[in-house]
Amino acid sequence: MQHVRRRGFRRIVPSVLASLLVAAGLIGGASPAQADPSDLCAQVGYNAGWRGQALELAVAVALAESSCNPSASNTTNNTPPSTDRGLWQINNYWHKEVDDACAYDPQCNANAAYRISNEGRNWEPWSTYVMGHHLRHMGEARAAVARLGSPGTGPAPLVYPVESGRVVSARSADGRLEVFAAGADGVHHAWQSQVNGGWSEWEKLGGPGNAQLAIAPNADGRLEAFAINGDVAKHRYQLAPSGAWSGWEDFGTGGSSITAGVNADGRIEVFASGPTGVFHRYQNAPNSGWSNWEPSGGGPAGSRVKMEKSSDGRLEVFALNGSVFQHQYQTAVNGGWSPWEDFGGGGHDVTVDHNADGRLEVFASGPVGVFHRYQTSPTSWSGWEPTRGPANARLSSDRSPDGRVEVFAINGDTAQHIWQKGVNAAYVDWDAFGTGGTDIAAATNADGRIEVFGTSRDGVHHKWQTGFSTWSEWAWVNSTSGPPIP
Repeated sequence: MQHVRRRGFRRIVPSVLASLLVAAGLIGGASPAQADPSDLCAQVGYNAGWRGQALELAVAVALAESSCNPSASNTTNNTPPSTDRGLWQINNYWHKEVDDACAYDPQCNANAAYRISNEGRNWEPWSTYVMGHHLRHMGEARAAVARLGSPGTGPAPLVYPVESGRVVSARSADGRLEVFAAGADGVHHAWQSQVNGGWSEWEKLGGPGNAQLAIAPNADGRLEAFAINGDVAKHRYQLAPSGAWSGWEDFGTGGSSITAGVNADGRIEVFASGPTGVFHRYQNAPNSGWSNWEPSGGGPAGSRVKMEKSSDGRLEVFALNGSVFQHQYQTAVNGGWSPWEDFGGGGHDVTVDHNADGRLEVFASGPVGVFHRYQTSPTSWSGWEPTRGPANARLSSDRSPDGRVEVFAINGDTAQHIWQKGVNAAYVDWDAFGTGGTDIAAATNADGRIEVFGTSRDGVHHKWQTGFSTWSEWAWVNSTSGPPIP
């Protein structure tokens, strides 16, 4: 699943492949010379549960990962040292629950990949998908699925919103992280010089000073960044996937906070809070122009606004100020919005993420620490539960390569984090993560490792996973500090 290189994979000889296909129930008396490795991935993928376009995508990922060789293995460039195994290259470090016997069994490997990918909705743990290497195999994958009779339909992968705040980070189409930080003199930008690798120097972009930021991918893979302060809203976008950026363009008047997400049909939707509530604006078509700003029907004034996506593809928005916390959601995929609903008392900040099974997790900070609420089903929520943690902290969250949610909190005195004990499970106690700061953002590298950015009056630091529970030390993003962010 991480840094897979196809050279070195053993090609399946026709007689062995035919035996595997017979065992999978795909062929009976077909000539072994007619067997194709993609047929094996198509059959076991279908048996696992993928259908239609979701099955085509799954087969393409397997072709990019292993050439659909069930004996394929890879150790090159894996951090920490580990082995990617079988058809979908299930890593033995990040997925210890999948033993070798299962990983090298075609059907068991497919079943594990189906579970890890949330039934095909989340392919982010596979670096070949993140970097688009699967695209060159889509024709071969479609042909293999067609030989099964193009069975049924399946879900398209979900594009989950990126955390918003004074510092934001997202991956370009080629898998490199890009980071934006909002200082008093405008927005600053740095990017990885190679996938999972080192960083450029900071560049100064201008734009709104002391802004709140959001970022989202267009349907064609181009990132689009948004910045808002009390006077103005601006946006800029990549001119080509992973390419250069436009200049700043007007996006509206000022506000307090901004967040962005992607509809199931690829249109970006943006929400921003202001002194009279929450407003939104959306693309009229994928990669296209924008609607005017429209009222959202209320929402807390001057609130922190964050967005997530339900497992069925509907966007959900959460907004919190010092006295009110409210929530609204799309009533249908790509559709209209519910009225705002009370979600609890007010607080300082909020972060929202999703479990491996798609259920949403919400964390909110306040004067006595961090509280937690989570979906118990697609339409119901737990009550608020205390987790302790830093008071009045800024929050961020992301998922480890095995699908566990990790939450990061920072205030002026301390940085701390918690993580799930297992996939879809309860959380450990808060653990030290560094000294204090002003804001925090988490993102995932192309190989699935979380990278965290912390801001302070000195500049922007980052820290990254080196294992399940091991992290690098804090360091500058490159040789310069970046903008101070009070």
